[in-house]
Amino acid sequence: MSVLLHISDTHFGTEQAPVMAALLDLAARQQPDLVVLSGDITQRARPAQFQAARAFVDRLGAPVLAIPGNHDIPLLDLRERLTRPYARYAAAFGTDLEPVIAAPEWLVIGANTTRAWRHRNGDLSIAQIDRVARLLGSADPGQLRVVVVHQPLAVTEPRDRHHLLRGHDEALRVWAEAGADLLLGGHIHLPYTLALHGQARRLWVVQAGTAVSSRLRPGVPNSVNIVRWAPAQERCRVERWDFLVREQAFARTLATTLQPDREPVGA
Repeated sequence: MSVLLHISDTHFGTEQAPVMAALLDLAARQQPDLVVLSGDITQRARPAQFQAARAFVDRLGAPVLAIPGNHDIPLLDLRERLTRPYARYAAAFGTDLEPVIAAPEWLVIGANTTRAWRHRNGDLSIAQIDRVARLLGSADPGQLRVVVVHQPLAVTEPRDRHHLLRGHDEALRVWAEAGADLLLGGHIHLPYTLALHGQARRLWVVQAGTAVSSRLRPGVPNSVNIVRWAPAQERCRVERWDFLVREQAFARTLATTLQPDREPVGA
């Protein structure tokens, strides 16, 4: 069984030391094969915040696939934002804003949904949607097919609808046809696993809360996701792990078992 640790919205600059220590302990116990970091790595895209974030994720003990979030573009430094919006991000996490990791068990595809001219809302272009679809189409049957974005592709609460990615309807249609299984994201600091029906295949939106930041959504603790994939059984389990203040540790609070659709479209 392969293990993926999904963290998001770390917002370094507002990180909490006890929560960071608990997440390091969780990673040491779970031994993930891959860490996915779905954006808003920093609070204000400052070099020191990126350096602290890089040092922390390096201690999680696994390869990291990261994409930027809207907070990872300078907000107050307008010149930097307009001329070199990703320079500080790239210095810590590399110049590839849409990384791909392929292994026998996984195909994980990053899509950069941030735009330098927007402060909050995300966007997916037709070219990005098509690129992801081509990569999904190249997947082997035994690979779990994962797409990573920052802003959500589907929401559970009406008040979050304005956070939906621009282009989400087209992305869901095309990526379902191409064989996507999981769509990982963050941005709204609300964890959930949502099955989407009505597409060519069933697929799931998996959102992570804020991993270590004090910028908590009311009533929602720090949280991360662990995805376990057993190719032989074609079964996937998505686990939500919340930080419990009394125990000063992350604990599993919810587990959802999924069976990806491997039937050809139209079969």
